[in-house]
Amino acid sequence: MQTLAIIQARESSKRLPQKVLKPICGKPMLALQIERIKRCHTLDDIIVATSDDPSDQPIADLCEAIGVLCYRGQLDHVLDRMYKASKTYPTEHVIRLTGDCPLIDPIVIDHVVAQHLAQGSDYTCNTRPPTYPDGLDVEVIHADTLVYAWQHAKLLSEKEHVTPYIYHKMCNQIKMLNIEYEKDLSNLRWTVDHPEDFDFVNWVYQSLYADNKSFTMDDILKLCEAFPYHARFDAQRQRNEGYFQSLQYEVQKDEVL
Repeated sequence: MQTLAIIQARESSKRLPQKVLKPICGKPMLALQIERIKRCHTLDDIIVATSDDPSDQPIADLCEAIGVLCYRGQLDHVLDRMYKASKTYPTEHVIRLTGDCPLIDPIVIDHVVAQHLAQGSDYTCNTRPPTYPDGLDVEVIHADTLVYAWQHAKLLSEKEHVTPYIYHKMCNQIKMLNIEYEKDLSNLRWTVDHPEDFDFVNWVYQSLYADNKSFTMDDILKLCEAFPYHARFDAQRQRNEGYFQSLQYEVQKDEVL
């Protein structure tokens, strides 16, 4: 297997608990996201990497019901979970996606993966710096790079958020690539961390899904242009809030010690 998309998902989100299974258009949010990812042409398979905590049994049940592979591992050591999921279903390249991005665009995923493969990159993303809306994040990691990070990552932030060790500690020893959009749309917030985020995503699906289940980023942009009042901007929210909270915890821990 050359490419494996791994979607990390859990029900115990601190900011919006049980968000990944909240219903939209009569389906769990995660199921809608998987439905979109299945339209990709560059992925050989998809697996959901959730935890072995009892709270995540509904995610495992959903995967079984819709016929998607599922791996269960440590709750907070997501890097270990991702690595072991990739070893359970061996692959050459891992595409990391998160279960709070139900508007992820398969066209964007295919573009990032194609560039990663064409240029022989070890780590490719569209977030450093970001130019796509927050919620269309894609990271592609060569299996050897993921193994090295798993072996050497020590900090909580590196274990919980999977790739910081790669782009901070390995940047001088691997080939890294960032994919940029034609213009900067990084101020748009299409991820789901808070109730108002979910309200926006629900509005997008209610507006587009019935007539076009394959709606794209461009369709969402046109919708927001037609109804600017509903557009979501992240001026009041920090991108990757969870990661920066982990960093703050590490600083506070060091100060106590």
